Formats: sequence, structure tokens, C-alpha cells
Amino acid sequence: MVPAVAGSLLVAVTYQVMLEISFYQWTAILAGLLVLFENCFLAQSRFMLLESIQILFGLCGILCTIKSTYKTGVSSVIWLCVAAVSLGCCFSVKYSGLYTYYLALFLVGRQIWRQVGSTESTLRLALAVLWRLIVLIILPVLVYVGVFYAHLAMLPKAGPHDSVMTSAFQASLQGGLASITRGQPLHVAHGSQITLRHTHGRTCWLHSHAHVYPVRYTDQRGSSHQQQVTCYSFKDVNNWWIVKRPEQPSLAVARPPDAIRHGDIVQLLHGITSRALNSHDVAAPASPQSQEVSCYIDYNVSMPAQNLWRVDIVNRDSEDATWDSIRSMVRLIHVDSGSALRFSGRQLPAWGFHQHEVVADKVITHQDSIWNVEEHRYTKAEDRRERERELVSAEMIPTAVTQLTFWEKFAELQYKMIAHAPDAPHGHMFASEPPEWPLLVRSIAYWLSPNSNAQIHLIGNLITWYAATLSVLLYSVLLAVYAIRRRRACADLPIRAIQQFYDAGYIFFLGYWLHYLPYYFMDRTLFLHHYLPAYIFKILLLSYVIDHIYFILHIHEKTKPLTNVFIVCVAVWLAYVVLTFKKFSVLNYGNVNLTESDLMNLRWKDTWDFILHKKG
Repeated sequence: MVPAVAGSLLVAVTYQVMLEISFYQWTAILAGLLVLFENCFLAQSRFMLLESIQILFGLCGILCTIKSTYKTGVSSVIWLCVAAVSLGCCFSVKYSGLYTYYLALFLVGRQIWRQVGSTESTLRLALAVLWRLIVLIILPVLVYVGVFYAHLAMLPKAGPHDSVMTSAFQASLQGGLASITRGQPLHVAHGSQITLRHTHGRTCWLHSHAHVYPVRYTDQRGSSHQQQVTCYSFKDVNNWWIVKRPEQPSLAVARPPDAIRHGDIVQLLHGITSRALNSHDVAAPASPQSQEVSCYIDYNVSMPAQNLWRVDIVNRDSEDATWDSIRSMVRLIHVDSGSALRFSGRQLPAWGFHQHEVVADKVITHQDSIWNVEEHRYTKAEDRRERERELVSAEMIPTAVTQLTFWEKFAELQYKMIAHAPDAPHGHMFASEPPEWPLLVRSIAYWLSPNSNAQIHLIGNLITWYAATLSVLLYSVLLAVYAIRRRRACADLPIRAIQQFYDAGYIFFLGYWLHYLPYYFMDRTLFLHHYLPAYIFKILLLSYVIDHIYFILHIHEKTKPLTNVFIVCVAVWLAYVVLTFKKFSVLNYGNVNLTESDLMNLRWKDTWDFILHKKG
């Protein structure tokens, strides 16, 4: 319901924004109609998608910002406060809403720049700048933080996708990891059985299995042929390791436990195979600039074990800090080479079961070299088979919940959202590139009936889409012409008209490019829906260009008779917009079983990916 309401209100807000800039009310009505009869906004408003909500808040923020710049006194403050709240909501929906926020900052900055040239005192000017900055920074930030406060307050329980968060975050939630870790020992000691989780970035656990590295890789480089060590994205019994002091033969935990501290040298024995984590001066399989990490197998060749690791607690409070489960973030430094155990981010081929590569890297400060103990228990049995049964069947007894403050959770969520953006899957059958968007080269299939050819696509109204693209070019030409004519002291338009022309450029033309150009610099999979916040500004610019052309025809006696012809042309064009909307609305509602012929008639561009069920 929320996207549907937002999509409906978008028409009214578009009308109000246009009313602030255009000469004529009918231009604002035209802008509202173009949004109303736009297929892409209809499709986005009918599903649980974010763009209609984001665009509504963004346009409301711009509308209130414009009103604030036109007002004075308390009225200006109230409008700017409403704008700030709307803009905070806008980028709380999606981070691309920040582009709208930047546009609002520019508009307010332009207003302040105008005041600099006025006769106001320096103190009054400074106060005007100060209260605007306070409103435009504090209120959006409060909205943004408040959204997360409500989110975390209302959702205290574990869910299916919590594994992306750190162990401490997961353990603070009710159920899930918390039910596993609550009763476990705090201090890692000699004999501790642990799972080591990659703390930042991709969620996976240090893992090994009985399979070995191939003797030679496909590029003919040789390996150590030792037991594979990987980072595995799922919980598995092969994720368990036993912490051992090198000089102690027993694996059972002493009483009291012999706690491991920052700087201690340890060995990590794989729980199931009992082989020690090891690294040699052998190139890693997928990252040859780093060393291979393995579990050591004694082949009686001239390659002795190098299985000692120094515990470096990154977030320690003191130099003798204990290694604690969940909370301690550690680097494991290979003693012989000085390299750090690191998740490389690369995927191994079929011989490595497509698990992720773990290496020993000379660059020890990389964030992917940080690990933390997630599950933890003390070894009780000396017998290997008994230990294996412990690892497979042991279960923790819940006692207390790990506590994290709101700000700790908030900071982690921000980091994870930023860090995981590059992990988005690359390559998608409906992906598109920014140069394709202004020409509507690709569509997106949202839904396909399993029993018929009824389907729903994100696709724009081609008549409006191409006209809006032409309006961007036409406005650019007019902007250049007016700039040259003004430089030559030629007054083609009244002062109010030229000021209005530049206002439209500052809001609509700049708004379009501000929401469009950043995608050229993004290294991620993009889709047509990323273009919609820019597209709404392009529709507004189109409406303004029509308004401006009519005004030019109307103010000159020679062209005044052409105004009626222009109105007829616009009316005919608008009729085509409505007819095109109706024709393609079957792809928005998905309530018609389309035949092959119907789909081919709707495929106005060869690049549109419609889906056809062949009937046998």
C-alpha cells in the first residue's frame, strides 16, 4: 500500500513543483498528467519497491526548499524544516536520495549567495547562514538515525540474513546465534575449540577438509599438495579448530584454563583432521602474490611444518589482553613469514569446491585479515574420536545475551551497507548501462505468470521518454544561445522570464544530471529503475520547455498566431502519450494473457526483453 500511495501522491507533488516555476497553470497540469500516464511509475508503485517512495520524499523536499527560498521570516524557517525532514526521509529510503539532498543544499546555497550581495549586516548574514545549516544538517541526520533506532527497537529477534553482521551483533539478537553462544566460555584458552569467522566483508568461516591442493594448477604452477584451507560461507563441522600451545601435548583444557593473550604463539589444529594450520613459501592458488595456507601433511620431504601463529588482538585494551570469543578481533600472524592470515575474496575452482581462498599476506593491515571467534567450547576429551563426537554433537546452554549499544549497532550497520555494496552480483539478464537509459534500450521483467503469457515489466512510456530526452538537448541549446546573446548585450526575454529560465535550469536541468551522471562512475550492476529519480526531473524539464516555447511564441507579435498551432500540436502529442500508456498498461497490471502476436506488437524496440511461453 505504501508504494501505491506514494505513487499516487507523486502526481500532486509534481503539479505543485511545476506551479512554482512555470508561467501558466496548464503547464503544471501537463507535468502532473505526464507523471500520471507514465508506465514506469505505475509499475514501481504497484510493488514493494522503493523508487516511488524515494521520489515522493525527494520532490516534497525540493518543493519545500523552493518555497523556503521564496519566503522570509518564520514562514521560511517552517518550510525549510519540512524540507529537511522530507530530504532525511528521502535518503533514508535509498542512499541515491543523497543526490536530491545535494540539490536542495545547492538551492539554499544559491539563496544565501544572493543575500551576500544585499545590504544586510554581516551578523545578520551569518545568522541566516547558521540557522539554515543547522536545519539542513541536524534534522535530516535525526531522521536518518531515528529510522534505525525504530528499526532496531522493533526488530530484536534473529532472522535468516543475520549472518552478514558480525558475531557480536548476531549474538545480541534474540534466538539464532545468541542461543548458540550465550553459555560459551569467554576467554580462549589452550584446548579451546573455536570457529573463526571473517569479521568484515563477506561472511565465511575458516574451513578445511581432507582434500588437498592439486599438484599443479591450470597455469602449470606447482602447489605444496597439502590439505586445503578455505573460507566457507556456511556452518559446517569442518569449520572447527582447536587452539594449542606448541609446547603442550595435551589438548584438554586445564583448571583453571590457560588463557591465550595478545602476542602469544599458538597452533591451530583442524578439529576433524587434527592437522595444524600451516603456510609455506608457496604461491597461493588464486592470488600468487600471497602465500598458500594449508593444513600440514608430513610427506617426509624437505618441507618441514611452519605452523606457528602469533595472536594479534586488534581491539585490545592493554598489551596483556586476553583473546575473548565474539568481542576480540584478531589477526593471526604467521611466525616464519610475518604474513597475516587473510580472506582474499577470490573463489577457488571446482577442485576447491568453489569455496573462497585463504592466503598469508605480507600486507598485515588489510581489513580482510581480521577474524573473530564465534562459537567456542573447551575441549574435555584427549581421545581424537571422542573430540570429534564433541564437535559434532555438543550444544550450548543459554545463560545471558551479549549486549551492544544502539550506537555500536548503528555504526556496524552503516559499515556493512557500504562494505557489501561491491559484493552485489555482477551480470544480470535485465541489467543495463547508463548510456542506454535515455533511449529506453532495456526493460526489466518483474513477473511472469507460470500458466500464461501474462507478465509485468518495468518499461517507460516511449512517447514521453523520447520527448523528455529531446527536451534536455533543447534546453542545453537554449541555455547556450541565451548565454551568448546576453554576453552580446541582447535582451531577448523580459527579466522575469530569463530569471525563470535559469531557475528551471538550477532545479530541473541540474537535478536531472545530478541524479544521472553518478551512475557512470559506479562499479556495480545497474538497472533501469536507477534512472527513475533522474527521469522525474526530466519530465519536469520537458514541461517547462513546452511552457517556455509557448511563452516565446506568445510575447512576439510575429509568432503570436502560431500559439494556437502549438497548443494543437501539444494536445495531439499528449493524446499519443495517453494512448501509448493504455497500450502498454497490460505490461504493468499483468492481468491479460498475451498472445505471441500481442507481445510482438508491444515490442517497439528489438532490445526489449519480453518473455514468451511457447505452447506445445
